[in-house]
Amino acid sequence: MRNRFLHHLRDHPRSADALTIAGALALSVYSSLQGTWGTAPEAIAWWPGLALSVVACTALWWHRSNPRAVVVVTGVCASAASGYGYLTTPLLFAPAMVALYWLALEVDRKAAHLYALGVAVLLVPPALLTDTYRNPVLAAINPAFFLFLPVAWGSAVQVRRAYVESLFTRAELAERTRDEEARRRVGEERVRIARELHDVVAHHLALANAQAGTAARLVRSRPDQAEYLITELAGTTASALRELKATVGLLRRPEETDAPLDPAPGLSGLSELMAVHRSAGLSVSVVVEGEERALAPGMDLTAYRILQEALTNVSKHAVGATVRVTLAYATDALTITVRDDGGGGSAGVPGEEVSGYGLIGMRERAQSAGGRFTAEPSTDGGFTVTAELPIHP
Repeated sequence: MRNRFLHHLRDHPRSADALTIAGALALSVYSSLQGTWGTAPEAIAWWPGLALSVVACTALWWHRSNPRAVVVVTGVCASAASGYGYLTTPLLFAPAMVALYWLALEVDRKAAHLYALGVAVLLVPPALLTDTYRNPVLAAINPAFFLFLPVAWGSAVQVRRAYVESLFTRAELAERTRDEEARRRVGEERVRIARELHDVVAHHLALANAQAGTAARLVRSRPDQAEYLITELAGTTASALRELKATVGLLRRPEETDAPLDPAPGLSGLSELMAVHRSAGLSVSVVVEGEERALAPGMDLTAYRILQEALTNVSKHAVGATVRVTLAYATDALTITVRDDGGGGSAGVPGEEVSGYGLIGMRERAQSAGGRFTAEPSTDGGFTVTAELPIHP
């Protein structure tokens, strides 16, 4: 019940204001009705204090729109009541204390203290002049102490609110930063998966097209070789399906583990890659320079995909070409060079602008691994692709 009541007050601030104003009015009216504390030389009427209390507490209702004016009105009412002869106690100027507290919540500490000092200046002189109780301590100390107390309390609440608000702001900023980072990582992952799909699909489709075309030409003149190429074509499409399934499997949720993923390809499968392209009509040779070294899994996949895409481009654009693949191992780098002779045609001329999604993908792969990539036509009508990849221990 109590928690429900507090929640209601928090959700309805005007209800909380009304309760606070009613409490201040009750305290101020009670002080006026008492008239005196103890025996006084003459009785003091209660109704002027009642009227001043009602005016002061009515002004409190506008504290949200005009907090400074409300402090002035309540201070003047408290000064008038003190000058009339009422004992200057916190009960008498309770509306002024409430007004100062609300003011301290809205303005800076210096301004709130200046207003408290102004109200104290209004209260102390008339309290001393009409001190029928011969108690200057109560007449001077009460306003000086009790008027600054709500200001200190309100300033402390303001500081705490600012601190809590800063915590929420930092939490929201951290949440937005996490969301932006997550979106960035998702975008990068999508690009990576799209690159993998392109490499897998383009490579195997180009090989399948080359094998099917060669088999169609040889089906009558050399049926045995055509049958061999058709068998290789079936293996190429099956391999394409396996790699496509493994790549698309990266999009599955972690709990979806119905089928295991195949390991990522690497340079260990270079001989199979060469054999497949030889069956498509390419004459491929591989030269290894330097001491062969094991690569990290990510770098191994990058090197394999660059080789795969380079050979796929040759199969598409230079059927029957002679290709020389060079793997040069250095202390801290692996240089991959794929050079073809154009297959007797013209693959380009020096200085020609080189573009295409395959070349873009190879360049992005090399650069994402911290390496360099170049692709340019040769003077003999062929084409040369070079990728330099760092070798990390």
